[in-house]
Amino acid sequence: MSAVYRAVISAVDKKVPARIKPLWDHPAGPKTIFFWAPTFKWVAGLADINRPVQNVSLYQSTALAATGLIWSRYSMVIIPKNYNLLSVNAFVALTGLYQLARIAQ
Repeated sequence: MSAVYRAVISAVDKKVPARIKPLWDHPAGPKTIFFWAPTFKWVAGLADINRPVQNVSLYQSTALAATGLIWSRYSMVIIPKNYNLLSVNAFVALTGLYQLARIAQ
């Protein structure tokens, strides 16, 4: 890890309220990529919802639906269970299915 990252986390650690500390220190919490990757996946998925149907790819939507379902299952098998990863991948699967329904119309 970079020295900058360690310095920032060390400074923020002291300011985290006690009631939020368990989330902050969780193995899939905000100090890890396991928190931020799904968070940015949410942002990308929300941005795709309003994409014009003529710009939606059948193959990409199928792949998103399938991988969303697969990774949703995976997030419940790994240790620690990652509910953020579960929710974002369920959302990705639903987004893919929604886009497939739009293509079918």
